[in-house]
Amino acid sequence: MASVIPSAPLGTDAAVGSLGLGAAMGADPSGATAAERRFRFELAAHPGSPSQARRLTRARLSGWAVCEDTCDTAALVVSELVTNAIVHTASRHIVCELHDADDLVRIAVRDEGCAPGQPHPSADQQPEDEHGRGLILVDALCEAWGAHEHGLGLLVWAELPRRAGASPAPVEPRD
Repeated sequence: MASVIPSAPLGTDAAVGSLGLGAAMGADPSGATAAERRFRFELAAHPGSPSQARRLTRARLSGWAVCEDTCDTAALVVSELVTNAIVHTASRHIVCELHDADDLVRIAVRDEGCAPGQPHPSADQQPEDEHGRGLILVDALCEAWGAHEHGLGLLVWAELPRRAGASPAPVEPRD
């Protein structure tokens, strides 16, 4: 079950309080510019949560008129970060935040606790491995990403370029 949390941005002093469990609330204030748009939601640490995070991410970014390619990439990135929080922590809840800036989309995922240290792409992956590629994908798809400890948990963030409007029409080759 997801709940939308209208509160301070993740990683700020104002957001240090509780996870803010509650009913779904909060749409964008009318007339918000891209620099003001934030959307926060909380998910139970459950195997179905990455799928729910993808749906919520796509729906919100589409509503903000972010191009389809960026929406799809953001959905993949949020899915990988939520999956990592579920698989590699003892979290009961995961908080996600989307921030639509003028030239980028920032994704942040906070868990309730993980192993010491920060995540990083594994250098010793084998081509036949069926898991362990999430942060490699995040690293390849994003302009920047990182992580820092946040209370007992970890906050992992990623930034994608924001392409306003629809994708350009394909150019037909001339004879």
